Order: sequence, then C-alpha cells, then structure tokens
Amino acid sequence: MGPEHQIAFFLRELAGRNTQRRVAAAKGLGKVGRREHAWVLAETAGDPVPQVREAAAIGLGRLGVPEAGEKVLPLLMGDMDPWVRRRASLAAIHLGLHGDGIVRAFTKLLDDPEYHVRINALVGLTALGVPGDVSTLVSLLGDPDGAVWGRARSLIYELRDDPAVKAEVIRTARQGDAAARIEALTLLPGRCTERLLDSLLAGLRDPSPDVRIAVASRLSDVETPQIRDALATALDVEQSPAVAARLLRMLEQPGDQQLIGPARRWLRDPVAGPAAARTLGEVDTGTAVELLRGVIDDTGVPGPTRAAAAKAIGECGRWDAVWQLLPLLDDPDTDVQAGAVDGLGAAVYSGLRLWERWPVTRVLVDRLAAEPSTAWRTGYALIGLPDALPVLRRLADSAEAAEVRAAVLSLLVPEDLDGPGRGRYGAEEDVRRLVRGLDDTEEPVRYSAALALEQWLRFGFALPPGREALHDRLGTLASDPSPRLRQAVAAVLQALADPGGPN
Repeated sequence: MGPEHQIAFFLRELAGRNTQRRVAAAKGLGKVGRREHAWVLAETAGDPVPQVREAAAIGLGRLGVPEAGEKVLPLLMGDMDPWVRRRASLAAIHLGLHGDGIVRAFTKLLDDPEYHVRINALVGLTALGVPGDVSTLVSLLGDPDGAVWGRARSLIYELRDDPAVKAEVIRTARQGDAAARIEALTLLPGRCTERLLDSLLAGLRDPSPDVRIAVASRLSDVETPQIRDALATALDVEQSPAVAARLLRMLEQPGDQQLIGPARRWLRDPVAGPAAARTLGEVDTGTAVELLRGVIDDTGVPGPTRAAAAKAIGECGRWDAVWQLLPLLDDPDTDVQAGAVDGLGAAVYSGLRLWERWPVTRVLVDRLAAEPSTAWRTGYALIGLPDALPVLRRLADSAEAAEVRAAVLSLLVPEDLDGPGRGRYGAEEDVRRLVRGLDDTEEPVRYSAALALEQWLRFGFALPPGREALHDRLGTLASDPSPRLRQAVAAVLQALADPGGPN
C-alpha cells in the first residue's frame, strides 16, 4: 500500500465508529500525512473519546505544522484526561508554539497531578524563557519527583535576575514549605545571607530537622559571636542526631571546653557519635581525651564513632596515644582498624618519639603488605616515616598486589633528599624503581609511578642514564587508554622539557 492509499485509508478510519481504529488512524496520519492533514487532526482533537484526542495530539506533534496546533493544543493541555494533557503539552513543545495562550496553558500545568505533565510544563516554559506563575514555579523546588524539582531549579537559576523570581525565592527561603525552603536556601548567593538572618535564626527551631540542617549550613558562613552563641544554644536543646552532628561539626573549635558537655551527650549515638568524637579531639583537654579513651575501649560503641575517636587521639598526641592505638589494629571492626591507622598517621605527621618509631613502622608496613584493600590508607599514614623506606623499597620490588605496589611507589618521593633513610644512593634507586613502574602491567601502578617521577623531576633530581628510552616509554604511555595516566605522563614530559629542570 503506497502513501496515498495509506492516507486515504486513515482518513476513512477517522470517520468511522471504532475507537481503536480512529486512534490508529490519527497516529498513522501523523506519520504519513501531508501538511494539509494537520487540520484534519485538529478537528479530530474534539473527539469525545480521550484516547482519540490523545492520538490526535500525537499526530499533530509529528506532522510539525504549528498553525494547525496553536489553537487546539492549548485546549487539549487543559483536558480532563492526564494522557491527553501529557501528549498535547509534548506536541506543543515539539511544534515550538509560543504566545500568551501557550504560556498560560503551560502555567496551568505546573501543578498538574501527573508528574510527566509537570515536567512538560517546565520544559515548555524553559524553551520560552518565562517562569509562568512565579509562586507555583518556586514551590516546585519541593516537588517529590527529582525530575520535576531539578528542572524547576534549572529554570529558576536561568531566570535568577528576574525581580519577581528573586523575590519569591527569598520569600520561600524565609518561610516556604520545608522541601522548597531547603532548595531555595541553596539557590541564593552568599550575599543574601544577611537579609535572611532573622529567618535563619528562627529556622534553628523549625519542626523539620532537614530545615534546621539547611539553615545551620547557611549560617556557617557567618562568623560572629552572636551566631556561634545561637548555634550553641540550638545544640543544647537539639533532639535530632543528624542536626546535632551538623551543629557539632560547625562549632568544633580548638580548646572550646564548652563543647565537652554537648559532645559527651551525643558521643554514643550512632549518627552523631563520630562528629562528637571529632569535636572532643578539637577541644584536646584532659577531660576530652579521657572521654575518647573510654570510647575506643568500649566495644558497644558503634565502629564509626570508635574510629573517629581513634583518629582524634592520634591528633591530640598525648604520651600514650601510640600505645592506645596499636592494639586497635587487631580490632574485629574494620572501621576501628581504619581509625587506628588514621590516628597513627596523625601521630607520624606530628612527629613520633624515638622509641615509638620502630613499633609504628613495623605494624604499618606489615599491614600495608597484608591488607591490599587498605593499602592507600596505610600508605598515607607512613608519609614522613623514613624508618620505613628500606622495607618499602623491598615491597616495591616484590609485592604481588598491585594496590600495594602503587601505594609504595607513591611513598618514594622526595621530602628531604639527604634526610634519614634517603641518601643519594637511595634516591637514584628510587627513581629507577619508578621508571620500572612505568612498565607495570597494572594501570594504578603505572599511574603512581608517573606521579612520583614527576615530583622527583620537579625537585631537580637528575635522571640516571637511559633518558632516551624513558622518553620513548613516556611517548607510548601518552596514548594509554587511561585518561588520568595520560595526564600524569604529560606532566612528566613537561617536567623533562622544562628549561629550569634537569639537563
């Protein structure tokens, strides 16, 4: 059947009584019909059956004749049937309809019960560059469907210089419904915070925990004694662990003993406990450290809280911190083990006592070799521990796990070329290891080797013989499938070419 026969068939079917045939005919005419048939579909849009009206809207969108749809589609966008509204609004978008009538039609759909229709309304208004009804548009920031509030947010951002839109966003940030208020607070630039200050302070008592978190976050940019006092007062009466965790993180400050009480209150809460432990670490007094010690020894406390306490103990650096942390490396909770590693890393960073160096070196290196899945965390803790270099060099040459080799190579970078454990001989051998690492079969190892090699070159170290072979290898790696490796190799090549670098 040729196109003309198909068109004639569809036109006959549209005049028939069978609903399903009229539906199929309207859709089919939209596929094979000509421009003049758009007006036939416009007449069909008055069919008493919703499915036929829907099919007529689909056909109009397909035929692409705006003049035929500019009157009928706005009417169909107000149809009682949601599928008709959905297809008509989509057709209006495809046809690029514009004018006051289509704007009003899209605006009415902003609060449609069907979320697909709300999405179409936002897409249509975005194409037209207008907000429709400003209050309804901004209220969609609280829409339960992510696709709706995301598009609403995008449109509001595009229209952010519109005075009416800006005023409505500010009003919503002050007193809107919870979900919309939260989004409005994130949309407004920092310079608006002062205008919102009274409502933000009142928002610390809002019934919604999510609103309280949002207003507290907004207040984090205001560093005045009055705001800090207001946040501390809110923390004293707060009942939500999530809000308390946020307030503790905002208020943590070295030496502030007034935070010991609130932190103690939340220390064993599974949600707020880690923040409470970090806060006590910042306070860093005898009382605070004793509380942290009690937490790491209490296996009934959730692992993340014990982990945060362990890290805080390492950061506080008391005389027994290392001996408190070492046993935790054998704790059955992997979170606690990680916290102990982080705590030991903090102690290493601050500077270990002479008698602490070897025990810490031994346990961290053993863990690095035995636990490939945590190699990067353990390796980070070893930074600045020259006693570990001899063993790390052996691991770089012999470790089976790629994660371990990659972590070790990242540690063979210059801090002090003539420092303990480095030496000129060690430096040359480390650079040779890095060059060999570029040939490793595993991408993480090659990447780590390239990063470390670039640091050596920037440090001013002269490469050992074989510079041309290195250039060739780097040239090959410059086309490696890994984007990050290509970027690292480019940095190495740049360092080699830098006139201020090695000759």
